[in-house]
Amino acid sequence: MFRYLTAGESHGPQLTAIVEGLPAGLPLSEESINIDLARRQGGYGRGGRMAIEKDQVEILSGVRWGKTIGSPVTLCVKNKDWANWHEKMSPHERFRDDSIAVTRSRPGHADLPGAMKYDHRDVRNILERSSARETAVRVAVGSVAKALLQQFEIDVCGYVAELGGIRARRSELPLADLREVVANSDLYTSDRAVEDEMKKLIDEVKAAGDTVGGVVEVIASGVPAGLGSHVQWDRKLDARIAMAMMSIQAFKGVELGLGFEAAARKGSNVHDEIFYDKARSTQRNMTGFYRLTNNAGGIEGGITNGEDILVRAAMKPIPTLYKPLRSVDIVSKEAFEATVERSDVCAVPAASVVAESVLAIELADAFMVKFGGDAIGEMQRNYAGYLEYLKNF
Repeated sequence: MFRYLTAGESHGPQLTAIVEGLPAGLPLSEESINIDLARRQGGYGRGGRMAIEKDQVEILSGVRWGKTIGSPVTLCVKNKDWANWHEKMSPHERFRDDSIAVTRSRPGHADLPGAMKYDHRDVRNILERSSARETAVRVAVGSVAKALLQQFEIDVCGYVAELGGIRARRSELPLADLREVVANSDLYTSDRAVEDEMKKLIDEVKAAGDTVGGVVEVIASGVPAGLGSHVQWDRKLDARIAMAMMSIQAFKGVELGLGFEAAARKGSNVHDEIFYDKARSTQRNMTGFYRLTNNAGGIEGGITNGEDILVRAAMKPIPTLYKPLRSVDIVSKEAFEATVERSDVCAVPAASVVAESVLAIELADAFMVKFGGDAIGEMQRNYAGYLEYLKNF
């Protein structure tokens, strides 16, 4: 239902996304999307590219006078650095210059496997698209998804849970308050007590010419029971969320709820016991059924159970180092030390914004599958009827 494609290269003229399936009547503005784009570019430890690009979105179709009209929405984020690359990345044959071919593949990147798969002898043809620059327009799509979810009081917030082995204490604050704490943190963490320690680590790693990774968490509250399905593997919502998280550049692991910790516990310390209180059904997006714990992370059997969605994902250290690693030239086969391109020391805070966006996209899709309509009012009526059904279940 909520479908999107992205296109564009890191040093091309722009990044583009086409979003299809949005209902008519959804309020949407460039200003609201730009807030998330600015968040993606922030965070302690970012590199020189952020000083060049000040990402702004343009809505090129599907919105009129501040509201969607039911047709595909086109989003565009211009690359300001294109001015320096318009010949090197030109689509026109007359600008071809084989002397600038990149033949030295970098460890940890898609360079070598991509070159082998697509029969390229210029790694530039791979690294331009595999770059995390692509996440800029995905964050724009995620902002659109959040605009839809907000119409139904569903809130999503991502933050840094761990950086280079330094763990933040998980906050028990309501999501609105948690977002404010995260917004006022240079590292987008919920635990200000460890922020200075994290910054010190980033500075030490930078001085050593190295990089550092971490773990991000994303919470979604107000999600009703019944999104996703158990009946086919590709309709399980936790599976779709896991795939979306793993599609983010440099992400190497994902878990929901307890995740891997559940494997070390006995079943009695894992599964969330179920209780019932009729009075709870009068609260936002809730039924009378509830759990005192949320070890499942809000999803059981591929279906949301009414508790908060809790996702955690691990980001590896960025593979572009100022202390080059060894590699081999794909043409000459000679050994060399990998070339250094402009890079971040730590992009974990930015990654938390991307993770927030992809979770919002998957929830928006699941929500539209369940309550789909051609106009936002139709979806609201469908949803209101479903909530009334749940309250009396």
